[in-house]
Amino acid sequence: MITVTDTGTYLYAVTRDTPPPCPEGLLGVAGTRVRTIANAGLLAYVSTVPLEQFGAEPLRKSMEDLDWLGETAGAHHHVVEVVAEHLPTAPVRLVTVYSGDEQIRDLLSRRHDDFMEVLTRIADREEWGVKAYVDLTAPSPATAPGPPGSGGPGTAYLRRRQTSLRGREEAWRQAAARAEQIHDTLSSFAVASRRHRAQDPQLSGRKELMILNGAYLVERDRREEFARVVEELRGQGVDVELTGPWAPYSFTDLADSRPEVLGDA
Repeated sequence: MITVTDTGTYLYAVTRDTPPPCPEGLLGVAGTRVRTIANAGLLAYVSTVPLEQFGAEPLRKSMEDLDWLGETAGAHHHVVEVVAEHLPTAPVRLVTVYSGDEQIRDLLSRRHDDFMEVLTRIADREEWGVKAYVDLTAPSPATAPGPPGSGGPGTAYLRRRQTSLRGREEAWRQAAARAEQIHDTLSSFAVASRRHRAQDPQLSGRKELMILNGAYLVERDRREEFARVVEELRGQGVDVELTGPWAPYSFTDLADSRPEVLGDA
């Protein structure tokens, strides 16, 4: 039997302590009921979770299970998205588990000013994702075969090889410059921006090279303008993909050492 000492408090997100309350019947990770903890003018959205699943040692094993990880991430993000529909919301990283409610209250008090600063910054704003792709395998004038020259087959092969390498290097330079141009244009439109690591094709599901994986914090009433800017950036051999709006994960990270956290991925 699981007793109170066998449970921890899973933290999803923090908002200001203002209505509306926690949506009735909202379920989080492992099918647990989502509830709230209020302190210092802030509201934490949490669940009580069994440590046999969410303790430090079980989590180390569970995080290697892609099915478990996908299901848990989906439940975590669902709670954040539901809350973010109603209030400026500071999401917390996946699988952040405290030893109990008192540690959550301490966090809200200790980091009150930091949370309030974040919540003020993201109020009435949305995160949008933009990914840009380019196909570097497409032939270009630099890689096209040149006129025959002197020398035997070996010389001709080396000449073709050098031409191919120069063409590939030039394609990389052009792609990098295009990515910078796209990011700079979107950053000038957004309130804030972040560049994340580009995903490889196995994760992106695209055969083309991802040259930009950006996040942009945009005023909610300018979302249509932002979408038009993204549309205008398509072309010149680059495909641009717009996703969102999302809860502002990229703009709410709070650096903090939390010795009371049992699990933090």
